[in-house]
Amino acid sequence: VPGGNLPDLVIAAKKTQVYICRVNDQYSNCVFSEWVKVKVWDILRPAVPVTWTGEPQIVVHPGSLTVKHGEELKLQCTAFGIPAPHYQWYKNGIPVQGETKELLMIKNADKDHNGTYLCSVSNVLEETWTEPADVNIGVICFTATDKVAILIGNLNYSNHPNLIAPMIDVHELANLLQQLGFRVVSLLDLTKQEMLSAIDAFLQLLNRGVYALFYYAGHGYECSGRNYLVPIDAPQPYRRENCLGVQRVMQSMQEKHTALNVVLLDTCRKWYNQGCVPSEIRSLAPLGNTVYGYATSEDAEAYEVQDGERSSGIFTKYLNKHILLPEKVTHVLDQVLEDLGRDPLITGRQVMEIKHTLKDPRALTDDFCNTGHTVELQLRNLYWRQANELPERRLLSFACGVEVELSFFALFSNVMIMYATVKRTPPTAMDCSVNLRSIPVSALCWGRPEGGYR
Repeated sequence: VPGGNLPDLVIAAKKTQVYICRVNDQYSNCVFSEWVKVKVWDILRPAVPVTWTGEPQIVVHPGSLTVKHGEELKLQCTAFGIPAPHYQWYKNGIPVQGETKELLMIKNADKDHNGTYLCSVSNVLEETWTEPADVNIGVICFTATDKVAILIGNLNYSNHPNLIAPMIDVHELANLLQQLGFRVVSLLDLTKQEMLSAIDAFLQLLNRGVYALFYYAGHGYECSGRNYLVPIDAPQPYRRENCLGVQRVMQSMQEKHTALNVVLLDTCRKWYNQGCVPSEIRSLAPLGNTVYGYATSEDAEAYEVQDGERSSGIFTKYLNKHILLPEKVTHVLDQVLEDLGRDPLITGRQVMEIKHTLKDPRALTDDFCNTGHTVELQLRNLYWRQANELPERRLLSFACGVEVELSFFALFSNVMIMYATVKRTPPTAMDCSVNLRSIPVSALCWGRPEGGYR
């Protein structure tokens, strides 16, 4: 090696090679070191911390895959460090004997090789772990590490016509999603700041492998090919700076590396500027698995109807009819689209639109598999308990001898119902009743008496 006559060899490695060092004295006596292999990987330059001192850095994580019975199974992990890191593969948390190289290869895979694999990478300085890789042998079966949904219904607007249906639509859809195992955050009448805060909290519950669902019912519009949701405090006329962009929410969901993203919007898409361009789903390559269901097509309105005392958005009415079906999510939405097309109330006025980048046949009814994701699940469980904590029952005792019990129930995530029950009355009491009042008075149960559009 040119210039390689010092104890330390410093080179600019450009390809994988093996090296050996010969040490000799002035009498021509010499000894050789052990052979050492320097591996050079053709990968993008990783973001190495400025303070890096040689700790292992993983640059290639193993990916989840499905292989047929009897085929070859390969999982790759690539890392660098000083000194060179050691590898140890794990399956379902148990070390795989003899698998201590970058490549885990199994010649004839069978059902015993199903599971979640990780690789531990370590040297004398530190140990780090790859992301989990789910391996399925045989029939393809997709699972979710968790399911999280946020439902927002805006109906009582300060500067725009009020709506009726979002409250019922959100409540019914929340109940159906809970049957599918979703953690559901259901919210009514949010300002712009409250919508931003709610979406940020929703994103905290998302990470790799999670099924995420975002639903909105309320006023909306389209501008320059972008779709916007209107908070209850938005002034007139519609302006982008006063509303929330749907595409930004969708991108934030994708950046969490979720296994499935579903965005459902029961809102208008009227154009409010000239020269609009068609809207797009801009998926983050190489991600995908995003499904986008819009209640209506571009430059059109979405309608809600009143049937006696019951009001609902027509899109959500048919969505709730089919959402429990154990089918690929796009197939479920296809059936919603067909029902909408047959509804005589909106023929020629509202046509649903579906866009997607779905690469796997995933369904909202898919089972759960948390293996390899227990840390994220524990953190999510803690965050969820804190966000959904209700006041405990309390007993109020009055000087007259009456005792009243207060209990609490979350009708929506931001609407709490309080019940009062008279538990004890003294013998001297002629009559005892309890009246509860909210200050300010809740406006959740009023809106326009007629049907309308969003």
